[in-house]
Amino acid sequence: MKSYRSPLFLAALSLSLGLAHAATALSDGDARRLLMQGSFGPTEASVSEAMQLGRAGWLQRQFAQPMSDYTGFAYVDPNTTVGCPTGSPSTCQRDHYTLFPLQLQFFQHALTGPDQLRQRTALALSEILVVSGTKIRLPYAMANYQRIFLTHAFGNFRDVLHDVTLSPAMGAFLNMANNDKPNPAKGIEPNENYARELLQLFSIGLWQLNLDGTPKTGADGKPLPSYNQDNIEGFAHAFTGWTYPQRPGGRNRFPNPSNFASPMVAFAEHHDTAAKTLLNGQTLAAGQSAEADLEAAVSNVFNHPNVGPFIGRQLIQHLVTANPSPAYVARVAAAFNGAGGSPRGDMKATLSAILLDPEASAPAQPASFGKLREPILQLTTLYRSLGGSSDGVWLRSQAANLGQPIFSPPTVFNFFPPDYDLPNDPGLDGPAFGVFNASAAFKLSGVLATALSGTPIAPDASVPGATGTRIDLSRWQALAATPDALVREINRVLFAGRMSSTLGQALLKAAQIAPASKPLDRARAALFLAVMSPEYLVEN
Repeated sequence: MKSYRSPLFLAALSLSLGLAHAATALSDGDARRLLMQGSFGPTEASVSEAMQLGRAGWLQRQFAQPMSDYTGFAYVDPNTTVGCPTGSPSTCQRDHYTLFPLQLQFFQHALTGPDQLRQRTALALSEILVVSGTKIRLPYAMANYQRIFLTHAFGNFRDVLHDVTLSPAMGAFLNMANNDKPNPAKGIEPNENYARELLQLFSIGLWQLNLDGTPKTGADGKPLPSYNQDNIEGFAHAFTGWTYPQRPGGRNRFPNPSNFASPMVAFAEHHDTAAKTLLNGQTLAAGQSAEADLEAAVSNVFNHPNVGPFIGRQLIQHLVTANPSPAYVARVAAAFNGAGGSPRGDMKATLSAILLDPEASAPAQPASFGKLREPILQLTTLYRSLGGSSDGVWLRSQAANLGQPIFSPPTVFNFFPPDYDLPNDPGLDGPAFGVFNASAAFKLSGVLATALSGTPIAPDASVPGATGTRIDLSRWQALAATPDALVREINRVLFAGRMSSTLGQALLKAAQIAPASKPLDRARAALFLAVMSPEYLVEN
C-alpha cells in the first residue's frame, strides 16, 4: 500500500498547495518581488501583468513566450594570423573576434525582452555550467554555447548536460575536444578536466546529499564523497574520440581544427572501447561506440540522486535567496525528481517549485533570507524599475567595471562560487559578495551617480544603431516638490513597499537638503541614497 507520508508525496502536496495559492491576484508589492526573482527587474507594465495573472499565471505566460535569440553571429575563421583583412573598419576586430556584440545583445534582451524568465534562467545556468570568454573569445562560439541554456531553460536538464558535453566551446574550454584514447607508447592518457568539472561543478558536487541538500555522513560523522578518482577516469575514457566539427571547405579528420558552429563529432578509431566505471557502481560494457558511451555517461550523471538538490539549490540561490532552508531545497529537489508527475529534470516543474514556494513569497522572512544582487542585476533592476533605456554599450562596460564582464568569468568556478562565505558570518552563503568589497562599493557609487545624473549617456558612434543609455528623472523631479510623496514612491518602486522606517526617514532628509527650487537635486539625492542602501542591494 502506498505511503502518504513519503517525502516525495509530501513535497508534491506542498507544491500543489503552493500552486493553488499562487493562482490568486497579486498586490503591487508582491508582483514586484516576483519580478525581482524571475526577471531582470520589474517595469510598470510587467507589474500590472503579474498583478492580474498571479504568480502561477505569470509563470505560464512566461513559459509560453517565444525565445529572444542571439542573432547575426556567423562563423569566422579563428586563425588570428588572418583576422580582419587590410582595409577593414577599425571596429572589425571588436565586432568579430571579441564578445562585445554578444554582450550588447544580452543587455538588450535583459532590459526589453518579453521572455524574462527564460533569459534569467539561462543566465543562472551559464553561471553554473561555465564556459568563459577568457578563452572562448569568438562571439559566434559563445552565442552558440549560450543558446543551449536559452533553448533548454524550459526543457529538461538532461538535455542541458548532453548539449554542454558536446559543445565545442566546452570542448575547448575544458579540453574534451580532441580527447584521444590511451596510447601508452605515445604517453597519451585521456584528459580528465571535463570529467572532473562535470561531476564537481555541473551536476552532483563533491559530497553525497540528502534530498534537502544537506550532506550525508558516514559513521565517523564526516561527509561521504559523491565520486572518486576511478569515476573521473571512467568518464574521461567514456568521453574520448570527439573533435570539432569539420570546418567549411576543410576535410574531416581527427583532430579537426577548432570550429564552434555545431556539436562535436566522434571518430571511432580514437574512442576507448574498454569497460569504464561510472557512478553508483555502473560499468559501461566494453565494445561500445563513442556515441553510446556518451549517452550512457550523461544518463548516469543525470540520474544520480544529488542532481536535484545540487542544481535546485543553486537555482534558488540565483533567483530567490542565498540561504534557502533545507525544506525549501527538498521541495524543489522533489519537483526536479518528478514528484508532481513531470519527467525527472523538467525545468518548468523545477522553476515553478522555486518561484511558487511559500518561502519565496512569505511576507516576513528570517534574517538569513535574501541575496546580494550581482552587478548585472544591480544595473538591470535599476534601469527596468525606473523606466530607463539602453543599447547595452554602457551597461556592458559598467558590469565589467563592477567585476562581472558578462560571459567572461575568471575561472570555471564562475565570478563567485555558490558557497562563498558571507563576510563576518561564515555560517551563511553570500555568493555575490565574491565580487563585492569596499573597492566595488566605491565603483558602484560612481556608476549609480552617473546613471541617476539626469544626463543621458551618448551613443557610441562606432556601434551601428546605438541609442545610448538614459533614465528620465522628470517624474521623480515632479514628485520632489512633496518629499513625502517622493519617498513613498521610491518605497513602492524600488523596495516593493518593504522599506524600513529608518531608511525612509534618511531618504526624507536627503530629499530636503537641496532647496525646493532644485527638485531634480532632491530627487537625485533620495534615489541615490536608496539604491546604495543595503536594503536595496540585498534583495529580499
